[in-house]
Amino acid sequence: MLVKKSPACGGSLPNRNERSPYDVGRGISLEVMSTPEFIRRLRRHIGHEPLWLAGATAVIRDRSAGAVLLVRRADSGAWTPVTGIIDPGEKPSEAAVREAAEEAGVHIEVRRLAQVGVTQLITYGNGDQAQYIDHTFECEWISGEAHPADGENTEVRWVSEAELSTFEGIPAHMQDRMDSALSGEERARF
Repeated sequence: MLVKKSPACGGSLPNRNERSPYDVGRGISLEVMSTPEFIRRLRRHIGHEPLWLAGATAVIRDRSAGAVLLVRRADSGAWTPVTGIIDPGEKPSEAAVREAAEEAGVHIEVRRLAQVGVTQLITYGNGDQAQYIDHTFECEWISGEAHPADGENTEVRWVSEAELSTFEGIPAHMQDRMDSALSGEERARF
């Protein structure tokens, strides 16, 4: 497994047998992840009932190094691309750019929409339920030294694109998102 720091900066379905953060009843801790204020306000009215939320995934490439940026999530320990909830009124591509800066301290450019998908219903450890429509983007690293910039991630790594399929700790649904972003296809997968 080749894990390196980038020199430039210093459609299959998920396997249903694999446990992932999207499994019902997984019990992911919300204590580690920051919950947006608009969701807290909604929860005061609906309690633990399911919320339909929009998310963005930024598959960040450093083409000069042939590497992709991964973050290790503080809530599950999984290695994933940068992900986050889209704020009310925010465009999905803007959310990808914002999340990259907030979570990994990097500035990116969104190249294309690679995939739109829907997660399974998630039940968090506190009983809250949510389901997400995710917008996965192929993004290009522009600047910034990658680091865990907030409490949502414990590590960041640039991983060779050739090593992604064998890199341990990437959930199948996230591997699917990365595959779509790195495919070179012009059209988004749905």
